[in-house]
Amino acid sequence: MDTTRDIEALIDLMARLPGLGPRSARRAVLHLLTKRDAQMRPLAQMMGQVARDVRTCLNCGNLSTSDVCSICDSNKRANGQICVVEDVGDLWAMEKAQVFQGRYHVLGGTLSPLDDVGPEDLGLPRLRDRIAAEGVTEVILALNATVDGQTTAHYLAGELADLGVAVSGLAQGVPMGGELDYLDDGTLRAALSSRRPL
Repeated sequence: MDTTRDIEALIDLMARLPGLGPRSARRAVLHLLTKRDAQMRPLAQMMGQVARDVRTCLNCGNLSTSDVCSICDSNKRANGQICVVEDVGDLWAMEKAQVFQGRYHVLGGTLSPLDDVGPEDLGLPRLRDRIAAEGVTEVILALNATVDGQTTAHYLAGELADLGVAVSGLAQGVPMGGELDYLDDGTLRAALSSRRPL
């Protein structure tokens, strides 16, 4: 066994994680190696357990240890609203803020011709089935304010128009506590076009 090669292989694997480059991955690996019993072994054990036990919810696409996540399983969440998000991280952000009490639908991405992601990759038939089966009255498109996110939102709004449900999107513009001088042009443009009477 070549120890140096194994450590370099671990660094290469860590460097593939979002937010970690080669230097950050090297620092993380060297830190873990100096704290094997306190951090590295428990981390490896927990990663193995999560890899074995966590699966994708068959209904919404959330992560869970059962086939259907606790949000989809809760009758209290069946209020006629489905919030469509790009990925599980967005779902968790909404849940952490405790601002939405309905159910979710995780697309698993956005339309992106450059990345070869088309409508068939977004699981639209499953969303349509859920709208019919769950008595949904409103679909909230909570997609990121990026070009791909907004393109996907417009596409979904068009596809859902014939289902007789209200389709809405998140407001965009000046954030709470934001100062106009620090905002980018796109945010100011969205804020002005989405203005409302006071």
